[in-house]
Amino acid sequence: MQETPPATVKPRAWMQLLSHPAVRIVIPIVGTGLALFVLHRMSTEISLAEVKTDARAYPLHILALSVGAMCISYLALSLYDVIILRDVSETRLPPSVTILTGISSMAVSNMLGFSWLTGGAIRYRVYSAFGIDVGAVGRLIATTWIAFFIGLWVLLGGLMVLHPAGLSAVIHMPTGVETVSGLAILTLVGLYFAWTATGRRAVGVGRVQMQLPTAEIGAKLTAISILDVVATSLTLYVLMPDDLAQNFVFFFVVFVAAVGLGILSHSPGGMGVFEATILTGLGAAGRSDAIAALLIYRMIYTVLPFLASVAGLAVAWGIANRQAASATSKLVFAAIGPMVPLVSAGLATLSGAVLLISGSLPADPARLGFLRELLPLGLVETSHLIGSVVGVLLMIVARGLYRRMFRAWLVAMVLLGSGFVASLLKGFDWEEALTLASSALILWVFRAAFYRANVAGGMRLNRRWIVSVTLLVASISWIGFFAYSNVQYSDALWWQFAWKGDASRFMRAMVAVAVVLAALLLNTLLNKQSTRLRHEDIQDVVRRLTATTGGSEAWIALSGDKRFVISADERAFIAYADTGRTLVAKGDPVGAKDAGIAAIWDLRELADAMGRRCAFYAVSDRYLPTYLDLGLQVLKIGEVARVELGTFSLDGSRRKDWRHAKARAARDGYAFEVIKAADLGPDMDNLRAVSDAWLAHKNSEEKGFSLGWFHPSYIANFDIAVLRHTQTGQITAFANLMPSGDKTELSLDLMRYDPKGSGAAMDALFAEMLLWARAEGFAWFSLGAAPLSGMENRKLAPAWHRVGSFVFEYGTQFYHFEGLRSYKQKFDPVWSPEYLASSGRLDAARILYEVSLLVSRGVKGMKKHAGDG
Repeated sequence: MQETPPATVKPRAWMQLLSHPAVRIVIPIVGTGLALFVLHRMSTEISLAEVKTDARAYPLHILALSVGAMCISYLALSLYDVIILRDVSETRLPPSVTILTGISSMAVSNMLGFSWLTGGAIRYRVYSAFGIDVGAVGRLIATTWIAFFIGLWVLLGGLMVLHPAGLSAVIHMPTGVETVSGLAILTLVGLYFAWTATGRRAVGVGRVQMQLPTAEIGAKLTAISILDVVATSLTLYVLMPDDLAQNFVFFFVVFVAAVGLGILSHSPGGMGVFEATILTGLGAAGRSDAIAALLIYRMIYTVLPFLASVAGLAVAWGIANRQAASATSKLVFAAIGPMVPLVSAGLATLSGAVLLISGSLPADPARLGFLRELLPLGLVETSHLIGSVVGVLLMIVARGLYRRMFRAWLVAMVLLGSGFVASLLKGFDWEEALTLASSALILWVFRAAFYRANVAGGMRLNRRWIVSVTLLVASISWIGFFAYSNVQYSDALWWQFAWKGDASRFMRAMVAVAVVLAALLLNTLLNKQSTRLRHEDIQDVVRRLTATTGGSEAWIALSGDKRFVISADERAFIAYADTGRTLVAKGDPVGAKDAGIAAIWDLRELADAMGRRCAFYAVSDRYLPTYLDLGLQVLKIGEVARVELGTFSLDGSRRKDWRHAKARAARDGYAFEVIKAADLGPDMDNLRAVSDAWLAHKNSEEKGFSLGWFHPSYIANFDIAVLRHTQTGQITAFANLMPSGDKTELSLDLMRYDPKGSGAAMDALFAEMLLWARAEGFAWFSLGAAPLSGMENRKLAPAWHRVGSFVFEYGTQFYHFEGLRSYKQKFDPVWSPEYLASSGRLDAARILYEVSLLVSRGVKGMKKHAGDG
C-alpha cells in the first residue's frame, strides 16, 4: 500500500511574487534597459569614426600590459579551485584538471553571463565526472564567493586606513571617521580569521550548515582574491585615458562598483550595465577614447580568454580522439567532455553576436564598391537581412548545443555556413566569414559530443536563456543606434534600398531579428511544458513477470500510466514515467537481478539520450550498488512497514479495536470474502459505486504513478477482498490484493468503503485480510511506506536526514507524517528503509515534487491533496 509523497510547503505571497518567472525576467531587462539609456545619453556627441580612430591608436605595449594583467587575473581564478578542492573533497585531481576547469569556467561564464550558474555548471560537470559530489562543488563555489568578498573588504578597509590620493573623490567622509571605519572593517576580518583559526567553523540557516575554510586556507584565498580583483581592474586601467582614470585608487572603487552591478544585472558579462557605470563614475560623457577603452577591454578580458579556451579544448579533444584508448586520452575526455556543451553554446552565441554586430555597423565603402561591380543590390540587401536573422538563430540554437542535441549541432553547422555566405555577400566581410568558418571547424571537432537525438523541447529557451539572449540583442542594437546617431530619422529610411543605405539595412534587420526573437520567446512562454512520453500499452511480458517474479508492489506497474524498459532477454523490466524533465522509475526492477541491472543501465542511457535526468523512486537496498555505479546519490525518503503474519493475531488488549470492528461488521450483516479476478464481472458496477462514494466523501480524485486507480482494466488484474451484506449482496468495502510472485508477501493498493455502510467496515476488512493472508500461507503483509520516517536528527547526521526529521516532526499541518507511522506501528511491523536514487541532493527535492505531480495527476490535484491532508 503506497503513500502519496508529502505535499510541497506553500511559500509566502511575496516570495512567490519575487520568484515568478515573469518578474525574474523583467528585473534584469529593465536594469539593462536603463543602463543602455544612460549610455545613449552619454554618447550623443560621439561618432563611430572617432571610436575607431581612438581604438586603432593604442600602442602595442599598452595592449600587452592589459593582456598581461588579464592573464594574472585568470591564473588567480584557477588557483581558487586548486586550493578549495583539497579542503572540501578527499578526491585528488591532477592540478592541470583543476586549473583548466577554473579558467574555462570563468571564460565561459564571462561570455554567457550568470557567472555563478554557468561557471558552477562547468565545475559540477567536470568534477562529478571524477567522483566529486555536488555538495563539495557547492561548497567550492560558496567558498570562492566568500573569499572574493573578504578580499574586497580587506582592500576597502586598507584603503580607508591609508587614505591614498583619490579615495576622497568617491568616499566622502571626515578623515577620522574614514580611518575608524577602515580599522573596524579590518578588525572584523581579523576576528573572522581568529575565529576560524581555533577549529572548524560552520555557518548556515537552521539545520543547513556549510563548513568555512580554516584560517590558513582563508588567508591564501583572500590573497588570491585581492590579486584577482586588482589584476582585473588593471586590465582596464592601463587602457583608460590618464585624465579620466586620475589615479588607480579612484578608478578601482568605480571599477568594483561596475563589476557588482554587472553581476546583479545577469546580462552576459554585465554588458551595458558595466560600461554605463564606468562612464558615469569616471565622468566620461562624450569621450570616444573611454568607449574605445571599454571595447578593447571587452575583447581582452571576455572574448580573448574564451577563444583561447575554446581553441585549447578543441586541440586537446582532437588529439584525444586520435588516441582514444590511451589513459591520457581518457583523462582528457573526462576533464574536457563536460565542458564541451557549454563551450559550444558560448561559441554559437559569440558567432551570432559577430553577425549581429556586423549587421549593425556600416559596411566598408571600398568593399561595398567591389561588390557593386559583381552583385545586384537586392542580393546584398537580402544577405544583410539573412545574416542578422542567422545571428539571432545561432543564439537560440546555443541552447540545444548546451543540451548536447545532435539536431542543434546540425542546425548550427547549417547556420554557420549560411552566415559565412551572407558575410561575404553583404559586404565582403572576410574577417567575419573566417570567424564563422573557424567556429564551424571547432564544432566539427566536437561533433561526437552531440549525440542526443530525441530531446523534446530542447530548442525552447528557459528563463536564463531568454534573459541572456534578449539583453545581448538589446545591447547590440544599441551599438547600431550609436553607429547611426548622425543619421536623422524619417519614415523614408524603412523603404530606402541603396548601396549607401546602411542605416536602412540596420533598421530592417533589427525588425526582422525582433520578430524572430519575439516569435521564439512567445512559443517558449506558451509551451512551457516539455513534451512528455505518453504511457504505453502493457505488454504480456510485463504481466508475466509481475505475476511470477515480482514483489507485491510490482503490481502498480499495471496501472496504465507508465512506460517500460524491458531487458533484452525479457527476464526483467522497469516501470517508469516521464515528467518532462526526468524519467522516474517506480520501484526496483521486476524480475531476475542480473537482467534488472541491465534494465537500470538501459533506462539511464535512455534518459541521457533524451536529455532527461534519471531517478529511481521508492527503491529498496537490493540494487543500491548499481545505483551508485550509475553515479547516482541514494537518499532515504522513508520506511516501509511489513507485518510478520506468522506471529500475528487479534488476541490481546492492543488488538481489541479490530476484534470489536470485526464483530460489529458481523452483527451489521456483513461477511468477508475474496472474489477471484476471473469472477469480478457481476460485481464491477457495485465496486465502482463504492469507489465513487468514497472519492466523493473524501472530496478527492484518482491518483497515479505510485498509487492505482479505479478502472475496470486495472481492477480486473486482482483478486478483491470485500465485505458483502449477507442479505442484500451489496458490497460496502473492498481492497485489491497484490501477492508477490513467490506468494510470500501480500499487499494492497486501493482500499475503499461506502460512507453509508457499516462504520466498522475499514477496520473489519483490514483485520479479515490479515487473518486470511496468514491462513493462505503468506509470511508477510506490507502496510506500505511512511514518508520521511526513520530519519536521524543527530548533529553528525546528513543534512537531508536532519531536514527530513524536522519536517516529519513539525510538518503535520501539511501532511500526517507522524500520525501515519503511529497508525502502522500498532501492527508491530518490521520497518525497512526506502530510498530515492537521483543525480544529487539538489535534484532530490525537485524530483520528489515531480513525483507528487505524477501521483496527483498535475498541480491542481497536488494542491487539492495537500488541502485534504
